[in-house]
Amino acid sequence: MPAFASASPYASNPIATREDLAAFLTGLLDALAPYTSPGGALIQLGHTATHYDEAAAQLEGFSRPIWGLAALLAGGGVYAGAERWVRGFANGSDPEAAEFWGQMRDKDQRMVECSAIGFSIAVAKEQLWDPLPDAAKRNFEDWLGGMNDKQMPDTNWLWFRVFANLGLYRAGSPRYNEKRMLADLDHLDTFYAGGGWSRDGPETVCQFDYYSSSFAIQFAQLVYSKLMQKEDPKRCEEYRRRAREFASDFVHYFDTEGRAIPFGRSMVYRFAQSSFWGALAFADVELPAPLTWGVVKGIQLRNIRYWTKQPGAYNRDGTLTIGFNYPNLNMTENYNSPGSTYWCCKSFITLALPPSHPFWTANEEPYPAVLREKTTVLEYPFHIATNLGGHAYVLSSGQQCSYDLKQSAAKYGKFAYSSAFGYSVPVGNGTLPEAGYDSALALCDASGPGEDEFWRTRRQTLNARFETVNGSGVRVLRSEWKPWPDVEVETWLFPPTESAPFWHVRVHRLRTGRALRAAEGGFAIYGQREDGRALEPLQASNSEAFGTLEDAGAARAASRAGVSGVLAMESHPSRVGKVIRLDANSNLVAARAALPTILSEHKPSDKNVWLITGIFALPRESDDGPEGARAGWLAEWKKRPEISLDFLLPSV
Repeated sequence: MPAFASASPYASNPIATREDLAAFLTGLLDALAPYTSPGGALIQLGHTATHYDEAAAQLEGFSRPIWGLAALLAGGGVYAGAERWVRGFANGSDPEAAEFWGQMRDKDQRMVECSAIGFSIAVAKEQLWDPLPDAAKRNFEDWLGGMNDKQMPDTNWLWFRVFANLGLYRAGSPRYNEKRMLADLDHLDTFYAGGGWSRDGPETVCQFDYYSSSFAIQFAQLVYSKLMQKEDPKRCEEYRRRAREFASDFVHYFDTEGRAIPFGRSMVYRFAQSSFWGALAFADVELPAPLTWGVVKGIQLRNIRYWTKQPGAYNRDGTLTIGFNYPNLNMTENYNSPGSTYWCCKSFITLALPPSHPFWTANEEPYPAVLREKTTVLEYPFHIATNLGGHAYVLSSGQQCSYDLKQSAAKYGKFAYSSAFGYSVPVGNGTLPEAGYDSALALCDASGPGEDEFWRTRRQTLNARFETVNGSGVRVLRSEWKPWPDVEVETWLFPPTESAPFWHVRVHRLRTGRALRAAEGGFAIYGQREDGRALEPLQASNSEAFGTLEDAGAARAASRAGVSGVLAMESHPSRVGKVIRLDANSNLVAARAALPTILSEHKPSDKNVWLITGIFALPRESDDGPEGARAGWLAEWKKRPEISLDFLLPSV
């Protein structure tokens, strides 16, 4: 397979020391210089559009790298190009300047960018605020304070106004509005659900994604607790308490390789997923066992290290692409501009720490042994987390985006999300190859001509809850969903067991008033042979070679990424296995992916139809190790999982 220009421009950086991390940040900042406007206030990295205006998009390109720049400067580091941002502050906030960012309106994207700007003034005032002339300071504080009387979304956005006021406070500005900031904080605290977790909105919202952790809320709480511990000690201690409790759950979203589980929206932020761990260090939080500073350091640096090695995450000039493991506009939200991706610079917050901080003096430690080969129920996000099968993944029910969001069913409604395999998003809705229905049960109306081309999956989850299987102590996730008014589906998700660690099981009870076709997918997997060509059918079922296998009730695919399979565990006569070659650029991790799927057909019936599906997955042991699943995986495939449905009686 051709290897020309296939390496990441940052792959040689070992990301082992504070100096290595600073060098990575410097490379990212240097790459932005050619795209920076003459006055420094705008950075234009491309020509894709967003729901907001182009000036706001280019402000986004300017502001988001400041998360890293400000941390570097706060920690005593030096960056020669910092003057670009100082000039940008002056020109972008000047209403008479050609590069003026524009005044803020209600619910304006410019508000989002105030969070990085406020943070930068709060931690690096001497380098980024003090050099400004007095007139520029007045323009800057007027612009930043202009959000204090504007309407904001009832979400994590309120933190952005808090950070704007933090910056104004540290600058001694008369535009600092303490009353507004405290009111925002009091309201944000109503998002708290318990167990360290906050919703991304009020009580009616069931959204606990990375915005509840690294992208926004937990990160912001920790930074606030560091910067305002003298002024607001009670709240700051509460935020640190929440972080300690949250960390014990959040650790399960990372695997031993450093990968975080892709789940929810804004996956283009990539290694921002791990910024929570850096914020823990920034806030000097006392760590809960079994976490140590060596463990925390390992989790974060392995995550960043993983991303330095992904060639598709960067253009050849060192700028970030829009996507996840490769450029992919299809997975984006309507608020993702080319500069959005630099939210990842939050993960450089550890550069604000002195070299003597225990985060930096500790030796990097592996993922804790006591947390390996475990399954853990996470009550608040409605997740069952496990790493029994050689990768970290969650079984998921209950979450959904509280507003219209592109491909929200794929981002929140699937049954499982994996650190190794990633989830897929539809590139169309007419056929299964373009739909990308991994880790999902997809249904289409087969009651009339032309009706069998459009599929529906779980988007809005009803009555999600945990249940304990009678007599076993096993916790399962149960939920309901209605793709049509006359179609009801109830789903139980069973985690893997020690006797069958590479399997999890889904049970569905289906009642339908119309004829349906069903397609239930396992994990999507890289779908190419050793030579880069598409996987081909295997001639023998007992082969561990790369290829696909289909039969009456099972399907599997093996490639350099490992092996993925599905198995019909009940005797429904129409269920057949098929490996679907997904349309390119649908899976977040593998641009060319294959999906083992069970297909079936169902007539209208007021009786229960039961579908019981085993999902098998075993990824390669490590990115640096041998390709493919480890030898002997076929024996694990033949170990059929056992579950008892007695607890469903008498409904079975």
